[in-house]
Amino acid sequence: MELEKVNFSDMPQLKRIEKFLEIVRNRFFPNYFEKVRNPRKCDAKCRKSLLNCVKIEEEKVDLFFDSLERVKEVLMTDIEMTFASDPACESVQEIILTYPGLYAIFVHRIAHELHKLGVPLIPRMMAEIAHSKTGIDIHPGAEIGEYFFIDHGTGIVIGETANIGHHVKIYQGVTLGAISLSAGRKMRGEKRHPTVGNYVTIYSGASILGGDTIIGDHVTIGSSVFLTQSVDPNMRVVNKSPELILKGKETF
Repeated sequence: MELEKVNFSDMPQLKRIEKFLEIVRNRFFPNYFEKVRNPRKCDAKCRKSLLNCVKIEEEKVDLFFDSLERVKEVLMTDIEMTFASDPACESVQEIILTYPGLYAIFVHRIAHELHKLGVPLIPRMMAEIAHSKTGIDIHPGAEIGEYFFIDHGTGIVIGETANIGHHVKIYQGVTLGAISLSAGRKMRGEKRHPTVGNYVTIYSGASILGGDTIIGDHVTIGSSVFLTQSVDPNMRVVNKSPELILKGKETF
């Protein structure tokens, strides 16, 4: 394989994309990160910033900005779910300012809208910005419903064709991945990642793999579970408890 020759001026610039995400975040959460006198005036700034990131048809720009209010509404359900689920949380302000899970979800919901519009490369770069900041890796193609809560978050991986319902909680180290990539690009366009229903909780370190794997509603997946098969609704999936060996400390 030979490296394609490109012009630097044609390449998306990471700093411009980061700036765009900052502007959108200020629009959603005025005065949390920067002083904002009129959030509505952020729209023109957002539009200019997006066009500074990528060459995109005006129609797609309009569609993206038409979606922003809905994205904010959904993001507010994520905040509500986070506050209701985490007893360590003191306030909504704490969630917005400090929770890495919320930042990853925010970036994903923006990147996902651009992904749906067929905008090249930018959504993946946004996902990697969130990944580098939080340790949470969500492909922009993943479909995620309302009231989504990520607790802690480090090491979470959610693949491109994953589908996640509403009121879902995911803890650190969870993988929603593919069973095998031995077929490589032949699998492109196929459903490779699992479907997770509504009101599901997936505890730390669980791996749920495969495009045919469906997790039903109201299921709880225990820590370190490895799943490549579907689970019916209202089930609890845990590993068999390992035998613990307790030994007294040796005296030296």
